Amino acid sequence: MEVKSVSKNTGVSPRKIKTLVDLVRGKPVDEALTILKFAASPHGRIVAKLVAAAAADAEVQQQGTRDNLKILKIYADEAPTLRRYKARSRGRASPILRRSSHITVIVGDQEV
Repeated sequence: MEVKSVSKNTGVSPRKIKTLVDLVRGKPVDEALTILKFAASPHGRIVAKLVAAAAADAEVQQQGTRDNLKILKIYADEAPTLRRYKARSRGRASPILRRSSHITVIVGDQEV
């Protein structure tokens, strides 16, 4: 059985999140949380919170204990971009793109 947890419109670009997501894909939940805790990026906290939420949802739905759970799928997609403009020299404007992302985690039982 699989349990899905989604975080929408995080204030971090998908490019930055994907490096963290690649580190924990396919790992057991406890190992993934340890990796994210000591990750160099401060955005590891966002991904760790989402993995912990997915694990807690799985426990509530009686899918097993946290020890038996594994990250089956995890990915970060692009969310809507906030577009602004900054005044430049000679009356011109340059765009400022504030990118954000949707992060999805699917956890399930580990095959023994």
